[in-house]
Amino acid sequence: MSMPLHLSDLLTRPDLRLSVTYDVPPHLLARPIEAATVSDLLSPGKWLQGGELLMTIGLLLPMEPAACRAYIRDVAEGGAACLALGLGQGLPYQEAPEPLVTAAEEAGLPLLTVPDEVPFIAVTKAVFDARATEQRDALHRAFATQRRLTAAAAGDGLRPMLEEWTAATGVGAAVLDPLGRLLAAGEREPRTPLAQARDLLDRVAARGLRGSASSTAGGQQLEVQPLGARRLRGLLLLTGRPDDAARSVVPGLVSLLSLELERRHLRDEPERRRRSALLSELLAEEHPAPGRARDMLHSVGLTTERVRGVVVEAGSGGDARKRAAGAGSGTAAPETSDGSAAESAAQEMAADLALAMPGGLVRVVGGAADGTPAGAPDRAPGGPAGPFVEAVVGEDLDIRDVLARFAPHRPAGIGPVTAPEAVRVSLRQAAGLLAVSRASGEPAEARQSQASRLLLDLGDRRTLQGYADTVLGPLDLADNGEELIATLAAWLETGGVWDATSRRLGVHRHTVRNRLDKAMDLTGRRLDDPDDRFDLWLATRIRRGGTPSPGAAGRTAAAPPPARPDR
Repeated sequence: MSMPLHLSDLLTRPDLRLSVTYDVPPHLLARPIEAATVSDLLSPGKWLQGGELLMTIGLLLPMEPAACRAYIRDVAEGGAACLALGLGQGLPYQEAPEPLVTAAEEAGLPLLTVPDEVPFIAVTKAVFDARATEQRDALHRAFATQRRLTAAAAGDGLRPMLEEWTAATGVGAAVLDPLGRLLAAGEREPRTPLAQARDLLDRVAARGLRGSASSTAGGQQLEVQPLGARRLRGLLLLTGRPDDAARSVVPGLVSLLSLELERRHLRDEPERRRRSALLSELLAEEHPAPGRARDMLHSVGLTTERVRGVVVEAGSGGDARKRAAGAGSGTAAPETSDGSAAESAAQEMAADLALAMPGGLVRVVGGAADGTPAGAPDRAPGGPAGPFVEAVVGEDLDIRDVLARFAPHRPAGIGPVTAPEAVRVSLRQAAGLLAVSRASGEPAEARQSQASRLLLDLGDRRTLQGYADTVLGPLDLADNGEELIATLAAWLETGGVWDATSRRLGVHRHTVRNRLDKAMDLTGRRLDDPDDRFDLWLATRIRRGGTPSPGAAGRTAAAPPPARPDR
């Protein structure tokens, strides 16, 4: 294996006969030499790139100590590895001048002399020959490493490739799935704990196939490369600093690992189909026996006592392609018809979600051959558009994090937690929340305490406020209107319980009754009329702050029913 060319290597070559002008410390002699160049300028530093052996005959070299120090400082700041002074008959110097030697020693810049019989071109050729040999050896090492990796790829699994890589380059390597879970490593113990690389892994995973990243942790250089062909299938974590030969092999390693992960993805397709069929079987029964439903979930590793349904819309084909091109999962849409593209995107999304969800009970429905989901028997306006994904997950799974990573910007409904035998109901509620998710731009979750909020989120702010003003306007004009509205809202929220309302407001129950009688007289409504109570409840909820967030302004929705005319 060829090593980089160091200054000490040039000093040991008898044909160059180079000499040092002072006792140069060993660490300065170990400087690598990247190139050789000649310049007699007084300020050559700006023309240097770093690592050069700079040669001069000293034609314009000043002899004053201050000027020599300025010259040496310019050369050192330019990045030169050392300075060589040519000596000989007919040249300005036959030996190194003392002011120059002193200045070089003070600055820590090695100063050599080149004898009269050795032309500068000989030194230049020696440097470039050594550099060419170094690069050629690096290329040979790269080819040898690539062959070893290719041979390992013909075997079984990721580990042989990672072990060959580490043995050939000395750089640690590990492959993780898109969630950062370790799949294989080239060493028994990772050099850097995965927790220290978590931020870097998450940053690359969020970008999909669109870029890599590097950082340092625990004194080690870390680099993360995305793996996969059209979608993110995994992450490659490199620990250590690859040399030039190893760096040139990284793209080949990424390609081979990506092929292996794609092969795994195809190999797992029958199991994904089996789980999809199992989910269809579970949902086909209107009222499955509790024991049977639980056993079916346990058979695929979903052992939590309570589960929930999730529905994710894949969208139309054209929309799927647009979203796929910029999705964090690194999706690249296939060049097919709109319908085929949408179904393909849905299948890929389902595969990603199955990987991230313990148990992997995921299926694609709503396509050309699948019909409609358990949660949406009719394709009504505002319902699912095109194929979409249904999933059953455990209650302890952070489903929002999974959706943000594998179904970014997609409308999604999250059903309530329920017993396994009632998951069909949870899926139905999840499907019903897709319209809310489209309007809000984020997954909508069914929570008993948020049902009214979900309803109000579908409305336009000005329309809702106008509706509340129509219903409660007569109270706004009353002298004690705010007090009447607050009493009405408290009575409605306690379910019409007089004692509970009086305790909440801190007034006597007769006061509550008097205020409500006055409110009904002003509005022309009746508390015992269900329609009137609904109108009053909805208006007070809007006034209380149940209106959509500012981002919801401008959404279109059907206008609420008008207030009844005064009787």
